[in-house]
Amino acid sequence: MKSHFLLLLLLIIFGFSSCNNKTEKTKTVAIGSQKEIMQTPLEMSIERGADVYKNFCNQCHRPKGKGIGRSYPPLKGSDWLTEKRLESIKAVKYGLKGEITVNGKMYDNIMQPMGLSNEEVADVMNYIMNSWGNTQENIVTVEEVASVEK
Repeated sequence: MKSHFLLLLLLIIFGFSSCNNKTEKTKTVAIGSQKEIMQTPLEMSIERGADVYKNFCNQCHRPKGKGIGRSYPPLKGSDWLTEKRLESIKAVKYGLKGEITVNGKMYDNIMQPMGLSNEEVADVMNYIMNSWGNTQENIVTVEEVASVEK
């Protein structure tokens, strides 16, 4: 009888300790996200670029990158972005005036220079080129932006 009681007591203790281990494992997984630490340079740039886009580009090119009619071209699915990387960087860095053709449609408006740093230009370009279904394998770097002249 004593051995049954001792066995029952050990099972109860073991049962509670294993429950505590499950809780600790859950806490370990739930404590802090290491995503920020594990992000690639492109992912970090895209994250910063989202803020730049929201503050400088969103009003004209809209939250989903669709643009506005014939006034502001779409960035979503834009052939101009994919085929004219240098010109795209230059437009973000220095502004743009005059006619451009995006996805077969003519746009003739003015994009004022926004006074962004080279890092902000690189970040917003990486965001635009990797959002709304756009994909670009080569990261736009600060050095690449710095090399673009007016």
